[in-house]
Amino acid sequence: MSDRFFFVSCSPGSLSFFKTFCGYPMFSNFNISSRGRVYSLAPALLIFLFLALLPIANLFLTSFFDVSWKDGEKVTSWVGLSNFAAMPGDPLFVAGIKNTLILVVTATSAQVFLGLILALLCSKIGKQSQTYRALLILPILIPGIVIGAIWRLMYNSEFGIINTILEFVGIPGHDWLGSTYTALASVIVVDIWHWTPFSFLLLLAAIESLPSDVSEAAKVDGATSWQELWYITLPLLMPAIVMTFLFRAVIAFKVFDEVYLLTSGGPGTSTEVISFTIFQRFFLQDKVGYGSAISVSLVFFVSIVIVIALNARKEKEMTQ
Repeated sequence: MSDRFFFVSCSPGSLSFFKTFCGYPMFSNFNISSRGRVYSLAPALLIFLFLALLPIANLFLTSFFDVSWKDGEKVTSWVGLSNFAAMPGDPLFVAGIKNTLILVVTATSAQVFLGLILALLCSKIGKQSQTYRALLILPILIPGIVIGAIWRLMYNSEFGIINTILEFVGIPGHDWLGSTYTALASVIVVDIWHWTPFSFLLLLAAIESLPSDVSEAAKVDGATSWQELWYITLPLLMPAIVMTFLFRAVIAFKVFDEVYLLTSGGPGTSTEVISFTIFQRFFLQDKVGYGSAISVSLVFFVSIVIVIALNARKEKEMTQ
């Protein structure tokens, strides 16, 4: 064991962590007081407060002002809740909320479903699973700008590979990104392709952590593969599935790259999402106060969703 590892392992914060969460016997003789734990966490807590909470507080305060620039200087005027009151009457905001909810529900559901299937299949492969893992996680390693270029070329109405294949089999081509009927669905497909590996990795880790004795006992009792999956594997995986869905849904609320690179919110407002609405109002139109109000509302809404989901999961675990 290196001296560096020994130093890290024996620091008060590390000892507290291992004693509390890992239950290692080697740390059972250490008695770290509550005050010592607070002191060991204080530096990280201060950094978190400075880097996270202060910007959010500044954003919250800005949402109550109308911010403009005159002769290169910022001019602020108090407007109270006017920025928040203006949101329901903003067609761009309404379209952004609607499309974001559609994208979050459909894309996240598909990503978790496909990720679960891929994880189950990969867990049965054996020695070759490492190769398949490397191939399956490629989409999340590709930069967003490259993903936008790839799919924009594929969706191209004149020479895109999708229309080329359709026309080869006798089906007329389609302007996928230029039609109000298919633009949002096309963006959702890209998001599913991009982020399914994320769900795959989380669920594969959960599958590999399942106790093997339960599965072996089921096989001894004569359970089929389908019965083992339906009555043992899926119930044991349900907490991981719920957390994967929740985690991915929160990230999906921030979707921006795909929309900006593929459609820029168009045609019309058919692919307008809330992050792109904030971008337009805040940066392009210099409505700093109004953009801050939308941002605060989004943070509040996502926080409420997380709290409700976690409480529901906790109550369900207590009733089981």
